[in-house]
Amino acid sequence: MTKEGSMADNEVADVAGESKSDKFKRLASKRVVNAIQKIELITNLAAPSYESTPEEVTKILTALQGSVDKVKAAFSKQKIEKSVFKL
Repeated sequence: MTKEGSMADNEVADVAGESKSDKFKRLASKRVVNAIQKIELITNLAAPSYESTPEEVTKILTALQGSVDKVKAAFSKQKIEKSVFKL
């Protein structure tokens, strides 16, 4: 098992006596912080030390917005389609 896989397993492990609401809050807090950190890394790609085309930027922003839309849909119980990002 990879290090990432074991972290995910540990993250989801039940805490004795933890309510569903508390588990949601615990996991959501960690996952949202991690997602924001990853998005901030993508923001670094806008630095002058990198070069991109407007089309590549549009692809990145479209993929990110699509993921946010999927999260919104999941919380509103709408149909979710899976996609894979590729430049």
